[in-house]
Amino acid sequence: MTFKKHIPNTITCCNLISGCIAIAFAFSGNAEMALVWIVTGAVFDFFDGMSARLLNVSSPIGKELDSLADVITFGVAPSTILFSELSIMDYPTLLEPLRPALPFAAYIMAAFSALRLAKFNLDERQALGFIGLPTPANALFWSSLIVGGGQWIENYPLMLFVLLAGILVSSWLLVAEIPMFALKFKEWSWKGNQVKYIFLATCVPLLLIFGITALSIIIAWYVLLSYIIKK
Repeated sequence: MTFKKHIPNTITCCNLISGCIAIAFAFSGNAEMALVWIVTGAVFDFFDGMSARLLNVSSPIGKELDSLADVITFGVAPSTILFSELSIMDYPTLLEPLRPALPFAAYIMAAFSALRLAKFNLDERQALGFIGLPTPANALFWSSLIVGGGQWIENYPLMLFVLLAGILVSSWLLVAEIPMFALKFKEWSWKGNQVKYIFLATCVPLLLIFGITALSIIIAWYVLLSYIIKK
């Protein structure tokens, strides 16, 4: 029993370590490997909660540890990928003197990721869905966007404004009072799960057509679909 109760927290720590490795790769400019480790962290994040439920060993410390790990893997890591991208991309001539400072704007998103996770821990409305953009989805959006379109982004100075605006929009979505569906199935019938099945069905062709960049498109589609069904 003593060993069993440590399994979920050990998996959560693997998530945290994955996030740290992702940050190290991001600082070195290797966005591809940073994405690999963010995805690895997401896998650990999925299984820590599942293992806690299966083993019936959930605890308050596990919940807090999970949020701390998520801040690293899904908050600081994608922000660091953006920091590195903002550090090397072409700037409009007028803004070139701001190059030493502007990349740090990426960490605004890390702060809002932490705020979103703190709200999630206290919000009882999010048992079957989400209020605001989940941090793993936000992390996958940015990391896949930079990996898939980094070369194109770097060569167009006006993309600086797009990235800075995107950071602000993402930060807002993380804490916005917008209901977003979760891919959790209580049962597998079509009725009641239409949105989930439609979403999953559209993901397959997007992945086949766009490859890794499809992850960012899928996350954008997820946000849009959540907003549509809310209306």
